[in-house]
Amino acid sequence: MATYACAKCGMSVNATCAKCDAPLVNDSLDLGGGKTVQVSKCPNGHGKIKSPMCCGEDMTCTI
Repeated sequence: MATYACAKCGMSVNATCAKCDAPLVNDSLDLGGGKTVQVSKCPNGHGKIKSPMCCGEDMTCTI
């Protein structure tokens, strides 16, 4: 399961898919031009979300 953590305050979150209750897995989305965005996705193909935010910054997840 992908665990996102805030580098400033240390809060962390785990997420599951609301459709199938599967733990979301960490992934990245290629935006082209060498840019990527870290996302969490449903392993069963129900979609993906951008990383959550905390303290005004994206929370990070180790790939």
